[in-house]
Amino acid sequence: MLIEGILIKGYAGFYYVFADDRVWECSLRGRFRVKKQDFIPGDKVLILPGVGNKATIEKVLERRNSLVRPNVANVDQAFLVFARKTPDPDYNLLDRLLIQVGKAGLQAIIIFTKADLTEDLMDPFHEYYRACGYTVLNVSNKTLQGIDEVKKMTQGHITVLAGPSGSGKSSLLNCLQPHKEQKTGVVSAKIGRGRHTTRHVELIPIEGGLVADTPGFSTLYLPEMKREELQLYFPEFEKYKYLCRFKSCLHDKEPDCAVKEALHESKILSSRYKHYIQFLQEVIANENKH
Repeated sequence: MLIEGILIKGYAGFYYVFADDRVWECSLRGRFRVKKQDFIPGDKVLILPGVGNKATIEKVLERRNSLVRPNVANVDQAFLVFARKTPDPDYNLLDRLLIQVGKAGLQAIIIFTKADLTEDLMDPFHEYYRACGYTVLNVSNKTLQGIDEVKKMTQGHITVLAGPSGSGKSSLLNCLQPHKEQKTGVVSAKIGRGRHTTRHVELIPIEGGLVADTPGFSTLYLPEMKREELQLYFPEFEKYKYLCRFKSCLHDKEPDCAVKEALHESKILSSRYKHYIQFLQEVIANENKH
């Protein structure tokens, strides 16, 4: 009987598939070899169980989406990981990542690590992002505060992590895995540093979900889009934009702009608006190149 599973990694001609709460070592049916089909982690497949944990991949189901960095299919959400302190959060980068993740059609969950370094968990920026509809979590990889909440958010989903270096992405991934001890250090010592970057993505089973072990969305460039599209990734503009005089208002230099009025009344965060204008110029410059 065929069972449906998710490919978590391919290695040395074998494919490892997570199905029925266990990992199967799969080989390919001959026709896939002929077709030279590419398989990437996250692909949904139908497998035919054999002896023990062995199985064959009989069919690949259509992908709902696929990312290039990391190379994963059928992703549902991205954890955007930033530190509360050391380094201080770069909100320009956060807003860029929110656009990249939104454009890819994923749900964004903002996670602030190093909560143990700050006394007050309330932060006006965090409250603002929450008011925009984003989930914002505070965690500590040291005290494990908030880790259970993050684990719950992985259930039933394929998740990628993104964020600046030093924000605690690797430590967070370790905290999410109960048997993390053997995961760090050992592998890199064997592989050696030079080949580390070519390591293939692996999806790690966590709490009934799967998390990519390689951070994604490392580029600072905004995805290609039309200038009118950018405002879709600023949800706080939504309720004002229909009140602008012009239907095609970009909320920049146009008169009678309700978004700018909301900005003057401090209903829109000035730094978010500043990022919007900066990004708008980048999008327009990119449009003009093509």
